[in-house]
Amino acid sequence: MNAPSQNSSNTSPTSPAAIEAAPDSSKRRSLLIIITIILVLAIAAYGIWWTLVGSHYEHTEDAYAAGNVVQVTPQIAGTVLAIHADDTDLVQAGKPLVELDKTDAKVALDQAEAQLAQTVREVKVLFANNASLQANIDVRSTDVERARSDLARRQQLLNTGAISTEELEHARNSLKTAEAALIASLEQLASNRALTENTNVTQHPNVLRAASKVRETMLAYNRATLPAPLTGYIAKRAVQVGQRVAAGSPLLSIVPLNSLWVDANFKEVQLAHMRIGQDVVLHSDIYGSDVAFHGKVLGMSAGTGSAFALLPAQNASGNWIKVVQRVPVRISLDPKELAEHPLRIGVSMQVQVNISQEQGAPIAANPNIRNTPVYQTSVFEQAGKDADQHIAQIINANLATAIVTTKAK
Repeated sequence: MNAPSQNSSNTSPTSPAAIEAAPDSSKRRSLLIIITIILVLAIAAYGIWWTLVGSHYEHTEDAYAAGNVVQVTPQIAGTVLAIHADDTDLVQAGKPLVELDKTDAKVALDQAEAQLAQTVREVKVLFANNASLQANIDVRSTDVERARSDLARRQQLLNTGAISTEELEHARNSLKTAEAALIASLEQLASNRALTENTNVTQHPNVLRAASKVRETMLAYNRATLPAPLTGYIAKRAVQVGQRVAAGSPLLSIVPLNSLWVDANFKEVQLAHMRIGQDVVLHSDIYGSDVAFHGKVLGMSAGTGSAFALLPAQNASGNWIKVVQRVPVRISLDPKELAEHPLRIGVSMQVQVNISQEQGAPIAANPNIRNTPVYQTSVFEQAGKDADQHIAQIINANLATAIVTTKAK
């Protein structure tokens, strides 16, 4: 009868085991409540942050710096004699990079210059002949008048018997001869004037044709020296001294690092609120998170990367698997920040776009009419100006010589 009472006393609420278990359960319950509160607060804080901040930005690490890679190619064929720049060198626009053999071009230029000088002198003679031919016409006109007068006098004397019929016939023939000579002189003057009318020596077609040949050969001579089309760093040099190069073959490349941009590949689900002109903050793996670059969205590609791939996916073939596509977005970079922290083409970038600014258009709405070219170079214009100046010097020198010679005569 005492055993049941002993068992019941061991499990009673006032037993030492029950007293020790109660605080543990209370601590566990309090800890769970605290953890729950912390989780709820964390979720609420994240929700507030996402609503106020996080939802206003789109991020991607699939972004790379990009820029222009300008190839330097010869306009004429030739043998390489000298190379003035190597990989990683900084070159200024207009500075010579590669020199080709100029021997053949020099020979052709000398021949064209001599032909131009001769043509100027020949054309000058054409203009001078107008005056001499006109003087010859005056002489022939005088001969005609004299022959006509002689014939008239002899016709009057024929009735008196002072002259014979034969002598009268000779007078008639002399008049015909003088008239024929006058007609021939008039034709010669007309023919010569046809070659000189409405022009002058410098604008004569023969001179212009010879001048064009000089310009062509001089351009070929100048093009044997390849200048840098713009300022930048040398990359991918493939040319070697002594190499025979053809026109259009790539010799080396120039990269202007002061005009880079970023191509960020965003998932298609990230583009709903992305607009042109939105602010962008970027970080490069080169400098880490300590250096921030700032830019703006310039535009979005007209298609996804896979659409313009060399071997685009053929999803209509039957074996189709949905893959989230990415669209390249071009982002500008601040030139001042680029100067302080230079980037390289192809380096990885981390991009964050502020999509809260939705005033812009998702794509360009109006045609982009530019008053000036996007990219241009003027280093090749000087060769044409030098050729024109050289042609003018040759023409003036030979024109002056012809004038002096004429006066001396």
